[in-house]
Amino acid sequence: MTVGIAYVDGPRLARSLFAAADWVAAGRDEINRINIFPVPDGDTGTNFSLTLRAVADALRALGDASLPDTARTMARAAVLGARGNSGMMLAHFLLGFTEALGEREQADAKLIAAAVRAGSDHLAGSVDDPREGTILTVAREAADAAERAAASTDDIGVFMHDLLRHGEVALAHTPELMAALKEAGVVDAGGKGFVRMLEGVVRCIEGDPILPAAPIRPSHEFNAAALIEVAAERDYQYCTELLVRGEQLPAGNEARAAMHSFGGSVVVASTADILKIHVHTDAPEAVFAYAARWGRVEWTKADDMRAQHRHLAHGAARPVAVVTDSSADIADPVLDRHHIAVVPLQVVFGEETFQDRIGLRPEEFYRRLRVSRELPTTSQPSPADFIRVLRDARREAEEVVAVLLSASLSGTFQSAHSAVQHAGITNVHLFDSRTASLGVGMLALRAAELAESGWAAAAIVQELERVRHQSGALLTVDRYDNLLRSGRVSRGKAWLGGMLDVKPILAIGLDGRVTPLDRVRGRDNVVPRVLSLLERQLTPRPDVVRFGVAHADAPEVAERVRTALVAAFRPRDCFVSLATGVLGTHVGPGAWAVFYQVEDGTPERLAEATAGAA
Repeated sequence: MTVGIAYVDGPRLARSLFAAADWVAAGRDEINRINIFPVPDGDTGTNFSLTLRAVADALRALGDASLPDTARTMARAAVLGARGNSGMMLAHFLLGFTEALGEREQADAKLIAAAVRAGSDHLAGSVDDPREGTILTVAREAADAAERAAASTDDIGVFMHDLLRHGEVALAHTPELMAALKEAGVVDAGGKGFVRMLEGVVRCIEGDPILPAAPIRPSHEFNAAALIEVAAERDYQYCTELLVRGEQLPAGNEARAAMHSFGGSVVVASTADILKIHVHTDAPEAVFAYAARWGRVEWTKADDMRAQHRHLAHGAARPVAVVTDSSADIADPVLDRHHIAVVPLQVVFGEETFQDRIGLRPEEFYRRLRVSRELPTTSQPSPADFIRVLRDARREAEEVVAVLLSASLSGTFQSAHSAVQHAGITNVHLFDSRTASLGVGMLALRAAELAESGWAAAAIVQELERVRHQSGALLTVDRYDNLLRSGRVSRGKAWLGGMLDVKPILAIGLDGRVTPLDRVRGRDNVVPRVLSLLERQLTPRPDVVRFGVAHADAPEVAERVRTALVAAFRPRDCFVSLATGVLGTHVGPGAWAVFYQVEDGTPERLAEATAGAA
């Protein structure tokens, strides 16, 4: 039975938010399942829940406090903890709600109604392309209902019941306002999170229990988000977020206008010395660099939405998933097409650390390299990075094959091994490629192709070992600075080579180490010599061979080499790739490499022969 409540103070507001956070968390999987707008990446429930959880955690740390202090803590925590588009929109609602409460020590129904209206208006003002049938509609109609309810009752319990009831009606109506929702047969996910938040508050008032978070849903359950194609105008790859601190931050509208040059779904929230930005973009590193002019960039995130949607679309467990690292240099469309997940290494420029290929795209890396006074460095992924990606892969597949950068060149393989051991992740096969760049990428591609053909993980690893033994790479550099720092050549040899215009030709051996193979005088003589060495190494001519040409900002020579390889060998594939910062850091601009992968002799029955042992 509802107990009459005349006012809300700080502790009551905090308890309401604790209940709201728990109730949204209990329904997060259902919200994720219906998440189709603005992009079907299946994370609205998670982001809404994590944002409310950040608010709840901050209020627990605050303890019992006045209503103004509680509300200010709530708003600040929402901005700091906002996750994704839905979390940013929730933060805007709570910012407006807090502003309307002002310095009042208690809030009656009329003040709460005014705060709901202010929250709705603040939310509406944060969106450049407002769409009916979203959380905007639900919040606005909830505000209408709040004002009507406050005019007829002083009992906040009755008031909240009325608010929830009209919110549920508005949510049910969202498919009639947006064709995509109606076609998918779902309500808006952000609106669902908002209504669930209200429901948590009502349950708190009534003393009803809050259920624990539901377990992960069965893979066969209908998932609307997995079935929706992303609209072309919204098809950006990365959900990018960052937090900037500073004394002279731009106004929200100014920051929002600036972010539109990088992508869409822009939401900006600010409070005091904090600016939180959300944008969907293909160039997260450019977003981070631009925002750095406003203040200190303290936190960044760039989630691959295409990979998230791919995971949803392939929710039914596959036999084998393939993982690689960002050194692989294979193009994004190839990774997407074959569902290959990537663990990023790190590239460090001075005091700035970027996730290779995600936080720092290759084009931006070479732009920075051209103007940087000091050479960058690289770092392997942390075990936590591997744990996250490998666990995701295991949720998607019964077994995982991870094809990784040579253990002789990086600690990446050891980091993956530590992750598997410490996290207890089962059925993961770690494969040392004993190569780099497109050598890694082509082996990962071969693993994915075999997995798609029904091969068991153990059989895939066995076949990769065989292919690795008959593959190789030739590498040359245009300058010695980076090789000198890495210890590959002595300072005296580097000086002499530079004076005499001597260009080294290096090989990656079967042990995964880089070794000197040859040298030539003059840049123009390098390509013919490399092609001659390849001709010798690939005689007799293989029937099935793949090539990869990776270059460090040397597109003309890469295209020249590709043309020659296609004419001479008629390969199955000949990939050309701008090397990511991981390779570019160590070889320097102007370097290039040819990777070859011979696939002759693949046994047709190997999958059946080893499936029982997998």
